[in-house]
Amino acid sequence: MNLMTEASAERMGTASQPSAAIGVARPHESAELHVSGEAAYTDDLPEFAGTLHVALGLSRHAHAHIVSLDLETVRAAPGVVAVLTAADIPGENNCGPVLHDDPILAEGTVSYLGQPVFAVIATSRDLARQAAALAKSGDIVRYEPLEAVLTAQAARDRQQYVLPPLHLVRGDPAARIAAAPHRLTGEFEVGGQEQFYLEGQIAYAVPKEGAGMLVYSSTQHPSEMQQVVAHMLGWPAHRVLCECRRMGGGFGGKESQSAVFVCIAALAASKLKRPVKLRADRDDDFLITGKRHDAVYRYEVGFDSEGRIAGARVEIALRAGYSADLSGAVATRAVCHVDNAYYLSDVEIAALACKTNTQSNTAFRGFGGPQGALVTEVMIDDIARALGRDPLDVRLANFYGIGERDVTPYGQRVDDNILAPLTAQLLESSDYRERRAALAAFNEASPVLKRGIAITPVKFGISFNVPFLNQAGALVHVYRDGSVLVNHGGTEMGQGLNTKVAQVVAHVLGLPLEQVRVTATDTSKVANTSATAASTGSDLNGKAAEAAAQTIRARLAEMAARLLGGQPGDAIFANGCVSLDGASLPFAQLVNEAYLARVQLWSDGFYATPKVHWDAKTLTGHPFYYFAYGAAVSEVVVDTLTGEWKLLRADLLHDAGRSINPAIDLGQVEGGFIQGMGWLTTEELWWNADGRLMTHAPSTYKIPAISDTPAAFHVALYRNENVEPTVFRSKAVGEPPLLLAFSVFLAIRDAVAAAAPHARSAPPLRAPATPEAILAAICALGRTASTA
Repeated sequence: MNLMTEASAERMGTASQPSAAIGVARPHESAELHVSGEAAYTDDLPEFAGTLHVALGLSRHAHAHIVSLDLETVRAAPGVVAVLTAADIPGENNCGPVLHDDPILAEGTVSYLGQPVFAVIATSRDLARQAAALAKSGDIVRYEPLEAVLTAQAARDRQQYVLPPLHLVRGDPAARIAAAPHRLTGEFEVGGQEQFYLEGQIAYAVPKEGAGMLVYSSTQHPSEMQQVVAHMLGWPAHRVLCECRRMGGGFGGKESQSAVFVCIAALAASKLKRPVKLRADRDDDFLITGKRHDAVYRYEVGFDSEGRIAGARVEIALRAGYSADLSGAVATRAVCHVDNAYYLSDVEIAALACKTNTQSNTAFRGFGGPQGALVTEVMIDDIARALGRDPLDVRLANFYGIGERDVTPYGQRVDDNILAPLTAQLLESSDYRERRAALAAFNEASPVLKRGIAITPVKFGISFNVPFLNQAGALVHVYRDGSVLVNHGGTEMGQGLNTKVAQVVAHVLGLPLEQVRVTATDTSKVANTSATAASTGSDLNGKAAEAAAQTIRARLAEMAARLLGGQPGDAIFANGCVSLDGASLPFAQLVNEAYLARVQLWSDGFYATPKVHWDAKTLTGHPFYYFAYGAAVSEVVVDTLTGEWKLLRADLLHDAGRSINPAIDLGQVEGGFIQGMGWLTTEELWWNADGRLMTHAPSTYKIPAISDTPAAFHVALYRNENVEPTVFRSKAVGEPPLLLAFSVFLAIRDAVAAAAPHARSAPPLRAPATPEAILAAICALGRTASTA
């Protein structure tokens, strides 16, 4: 968490006047409610009389035919009101966001261990769970086991995919590699990652009059929840209303995968005509829901003596899980981020969405971008070690440049490139060169503890890579007393979206921030919204709210001209007043005069991101409105006897454009970096030979804690302004900082290399770099050195 004082805000060059709304370090609009416990999440809502509770009966096999379902024992359990199966679904038994391949309740076949097979509805949550647990007996659900494919490697070998492979080629990479002075081939793997939102998956469905349904859901995509519930019940969408005030974290795990929980709660509420709540147990949540896609890479690269890449070929095999979910878009974004910060003149990229009998993997902060960019950073590190050069110098030699070196493999021009000045500033502030020299001396004198350092850049594209998703709407209401109420289609999951939108509206109307309030996301207010994902929440919803506020401002300016004289275009809205032609009125007084004159004091706003287009067949186009940039330097120490390590210092410099709220943006940079570090170091997912996820609780799955943050943690925003006319020239800051954590993994790799300085190959370190993985890499590198 970032606590920024007014003094620190001033040092960053931001305004600190109470009336300022943009570029000011303001607290999260719900911060006091969070720490006091007053903030209401879905499970905190008062329950209606007669509320029932759901527990899910889960598959005990990774792949099997359902031979029989004998649920009478479950139905007879204490407190049980009903037990529902796929046969009870009146409409479509599907909650897949793209393809119709994701059943709400398994029907005929189970495709992963933990898949919901039936739902128990009881008078209490505990009684529902106890009844569902009866299905662990082999007599209640009988299965005929089938062969299960559990890994991406196995699925790739079988050419078993949820979607056709993606294949992008520019130039003649094979010929360029063959003709290059130096060549390398390699393999690498990175694990998945559990979202580990503090608030688990939950839905509360309430039947309404006229055969309607109100669904409260902890979801990043209320409009999609509205649609899947309507399809499942066979209803038109207008009979379903979905509301979300806030989430206790989402990270992508509540974009599409909240659907199964919403659908089952709504199905039960519809059948029983009573309110129904489904709050998944944390272990069940882990077992049912998808994660970040883990990946297996194969690559080949040709390069010159400076490390400049002549040609490269990369294959990314992603574990998609049993259904498509969002794997197509994740794979596409991975392809579009293989280049990261580097110009690749001749390149071939293949992305495979491998079908496995595991949870269907889904969106996760970065949405394929981290998986795409990571392999190139590892590849560049390999090149540097093969040449005996500082990896920084190889990175600088391959940076995007100007002219012929500014077009991505998918055809988009990088015309907002600030990589060079941003990196130069970080190199100076972090003393990278001096510290690298000091580390070499330390390692030479230290036989057990080895230090490593790495610097990595980020170039991250901002927009949905499905063009029609780049749209948003908002409503702004001004009341007679001058207070303002805003509703928009984005969802708040702790990232400060509502705070930023309120700041935008307050700025347009010249009001103190306290005069603007943002209400819960609600499909009956703004329809057909996109998910709050892909870092677009502030860009899209901020622009929509700005448009609505500007419409009202124009109407009020006309009213001010009538009352004060002058031209409406000269009206100044600031400090809670409206000034024109040397005279002024309090905003509230002007609003009341406008009401009496029958001037409309509310407006809708709409925004569609310009320039974005994409050809899914050729994998070319302009999928991103702009790029966000950043760089990080990380220094670690590794105990070569135990594999334990510690991050000693991190220096982050990130481009948020003209930051709307520096405090929130700095918090996002810090949080994204630490979450990325967890993905690459401690958060190891492990399935046993039966396909059961064994790391399914906090006791077996380690996310970073406060003790894992470095004692020296230097985080700053790069002074910049978006070249595109985004909301007040700001840039998205949700996902890009996660990639800054590549520097931690590569610093560990650097320390491992120091343990065997005479080895002829790069450290074979897999991610996550757990102590076991580090020891394995040290041992393997040692064997290589001994044969040199």
